[in-house]
Amino acid sequence: MIESILDLPVEKQIFYAVLVFSWTVYLWEAYLSYRQRRIYRSTSHVPQELGKIIDSTTFEKSRLYQLDKSNFSFWSGLYSESEGTLILLCGGIPFLWGVAGTVTTRFGFGSDYEITQSLVFLTLATLFSAFTGLPWSLYNTFVIEEKHGFNQQTLGFFLRDAVKKFVVTQCILLPVTSLLLYIIKIGGDYFFIYAWLFTLAVSLILVTIYADYIAPLFDKFTLLPEGELKTDIEAMAQSISFPLTKVYVVEGSKRSSHSNAYFYGFFKNKRIVLFDTLLEDYSPLNKAGEPPAEQPECDETSGEAKAKPKNKKQGCNNPEILAVLGHELGHWKLGHTVKNMIISQMNSFLCFFLFAVLIGRKELFVAFGFNESQPTLIGLMIIFQFIFSPYNELLSFCLTVLSRRFEFQADAFAQRMGKASELYSALIKLNKDNLGFPVADWLFSMWHYSHPPLLERLRALGNVKQD
Repeated sequence: MIESILDLPVEKQIFYAVLVFSWTVYLWEAYLSYRQRRIYRSTSHVPQELGKIIDSTTFEKSRLYQLDKSNFSFWSGLYSESEGTLILLCGGIPFLWGVAGTVTTRFGFGSDYEITQSLVFLTLATLFSAFTGLPWSLYNTFVIEEKHGFNQQTLGFFLRDAVKKFVVTQCILLPVTSLLLYIIKIGGDYFFIYAWLFTLAVSLILVTIYADYIAPLFDKFTLLPEGELKTDIEAMAQSISFPLTKVYVVEGSKRSSHSNAYFYGFFKNKRIVLFDTLLEDYSPLNKAGEPPAEQPECDETSGEAKAKPKNKKQGCNNPEILAVLGHELGHWKLGHTVKNMIISQMNSFLCFFLFAVLIGRKELFVAFGFNESQPTLIGLMIIFQFIFSPYNELLSFCLTVLSRRFEFQADAFAQRMGKASELYSALIKLNKDNLGFPVADWLFSMWHYSHPPLLERLRALGNVKQD
């Protein structure tokens, strides 16, 4: 069998090696998910060591939620893998490239306008991806998330949001791609250096403008009102020399009841963003005292999110929010953000260098159906997505391990700030609010979890007494 494969032309060997590796990764992921689903099915009662931190009702809700998500992930993953395989086997990539060429020719652009054809190809490919992924996204939002009480969107809001995301993505993706292709074309022998510097500049610009100009297109951002919480946040930031300029609250509750917090910005211009669902005193989901009749109804085509009364208290109190932010600021103080950026850029430079080495290999293009031409965009797709896939899997696992290490260090930083007890209770609350299942298969968590499991984090914080 192996000898017969080795007797094939090199382009066929490349093609089948890509398919085999892709399915190997999928089967490995499916096996890990099966192990975790077995945990979901078999762990129907709260383990003794969790008895004091999670009640049986929440435990059962989280178990069923994660089981539904895991089953959905299996079927959506199988579809995605099958779709990708069929596209490769049926020559979908060269076919779509030909369609893009036909479109550009009709508008008076010949074969010399490769960048124009590349942009049409990219638009068609993202349209195809958006349409094939839409049913899965609808099911996830309006069946799974709805069933378990997280979805806050109407169908009209969801669809308008999806269209807006597509348009904004194209407005960024197409100009950046055209400039990158142009740099590669004119860059000479050292184009990989210029391409890397360009992508570095783009990433820095996007990080800078995202929260100020892009995110507000989708969510409402307001300054945190003056009060005790804002004063305490500013005092904590000052105590560790964090150059905080603004604290925002984002209206995440209009689309989901999941909660989050993050900071962004460069140098002396840092901002903190808190989801309203994280704040016990601000979350609209806690305003359940009003009778349902007093809350306006929205039809499925309206653009407004629908308010859903909750029977439980959502979010964290002020001391717990400060503890969560102490953890997040720990990432900054300990240099985790800078380290991640350095790793990312080193990886980007290495990939562009290897791309420069491989782009001239005609057999790579022939393997995927490009016998006559070697378009630069197709070369980027083949090399970055297919040829680098073993390296990408290894890098992803290493970054997951590093991320868990950083999370423990950030927890320890908050603990040194005297916020161990508050962080302990905040982690428990956030786990309950987001229906995180606190029991994990060791192999599944090792491969997938960028954050340590809840019990491991609580143990690391020490045996803190809770009410």
